[in-house]
Amino acid sequence: MTPSRPFTPAAPRHTLSVAIALGLLSLSAGASAQSLSELYEAARNYDATYLGARAQAESAVFRAEQAKALNRPTASFTATANVVKADGQTTSTTTSGANTSVSSREDDINTRDTKLALQAQQSLYNPANAATIAQAERALAVSQAQLKAAEQDLIVRLSQAYFDVLAAKDVLSTVQASKKAISEQLASAKRNFEVGTATITDTREAQAKFDLATAQELAADNDLRVKLLALEQQVGKAGLSPRPLAAPVVLPPLQPSLVDEWLTRAEGNSTAVAQSRLAMDVAKLETEKARAGHLPTLSLGASYSRTYPGGSTDSTTNGTMFTNSRSGNSGAAAIGLTLNVPLFSGYSVQNRIKETLSLEDKARNDLEGARRAIAQGTRSAFYGVQSGQAQVKALEAAESSSKLALEATQLGYKVGVRVNLDVLNAQTQLYQTQRDLARARYDVVMGGLKLRQVTGTLTAGDVEAINALLAR
Repeated sequence: MTPSRPFTPAAPRHTLSVAIALGLLSLSAGASAQSLSELYEAARNYDATYLGARAQAESAVFRAEQAKALNRPTASFTATANVVKADGQTTSTTTSGANTSVSSREDDINTRDTKLALQAQQSLYNPANAATIAQAERALAVSQAQLKAAEQDLIVRLSQAYFDVLAAKDVLSTVQASKKAISEQLASAKRNFEVGTATITDTREAQAKFDLATAQELAADNDLRVKLLALEQQVGKAGLSPRPLAAPVVLPPLQPSLVDEWLTRAEGNSTAVAQSRLAMDVAKLETEKARAGHLPTLSLGASYSRTYPGGSTDSTTNGTMFTNSRSGNSGAAAIGLTLNVPLFSGYSVQNRIKETLSLEDKARNDLEGARRAIAQGTRSAFYGVQSGQAQVKALEAAESSSKLALEATQLGYKVGVRVNLDVLNAQTQLYQTQRDLARARYDVVMGGLKLRQVTGTLTAGDVEAINALLAR
């Protein structure tokens, strides 16, 4: 049985312009909307993860300078003041002719003196120190690579949170538009039932759809709140309203367009490969340091000291105090070379060399693993972007088809060959297609950022490029 046309002049007649207006109304927030570049600058001064990486990189500079001090001269100054107290018994024998006398006495002697010394030393030849300094320089380069990776990670995390908010708004707008259409269908079903042109089943079906749409709206609204909180946590600001993509949306093509060119970029710019390469250099230097255990070291030393005796020496003999004057300051200067030649250390040097050679093999394998992982990640990201671009084109075609289908359904409804449920289904299909298209566009933008991140070419300029795609 063909359902009759609802008897109501106020049947739902949503057009595409209504859906677009609802979407733009929910996506825009007036002049207070923030662009991606504005939030990126705020995140650089607030994000704890990035600030921690920046502080770590700054500390590496001073750590490298500490290592360089091994080849610089050292000097020290020492001042010593002593008070020496001595006590004892003295026995003396006196002989005069046939008479001999023996006497004894108790002496307490206090002596005071002061000594000043200046020492300096300069390493002339020490292979272990040279290897340590070279390792510190590599460690500094590693910290710079880590900071670059942290900056790229901040861009990706912030952009993901930014577009997650936009996607959540799109979902909420779609649900609200569908709910509005369903509410009009429900009102129409109730009126038609009252006049007897529809059954109670139509009303109950419309009511069930409306209740489901209400639940979906609550879930979408909560998801939007959660996404906004995640974005606000990264930038340290509240009440954010990200700008949507400008209409009409024109995504730039992927450049370069060949995966091999991206692989070449990854080999030369990837932060993960750079850190693994530097780690292998550090392992090689550690082997050189271990081999230096067999080599001699040579250093230059110089010193100057001066002693200032006290002005007097106090002594007590059998309870009687005697004071003897002291004079004659003395000084000494020395300069010379110190040669240290290791002879035997219980095979510790040989075993240390074997250990570092094994660690060097490990670092070499880690580097190869990093290269393979980056190559795989580059290919996956590249093909993901390509697939996303094809999906965007397909959804754009689906959007055009859905618009035509909605217009045809609305025309059929006017002439009586379609019912308002058909119009509702056509509207729902169009809204969902527009939602999926917006999500696909966001995924393509994020895919391009992740591709640049895995190849190590992501910079703040890419943020500006995305910012140019946003509404003003």
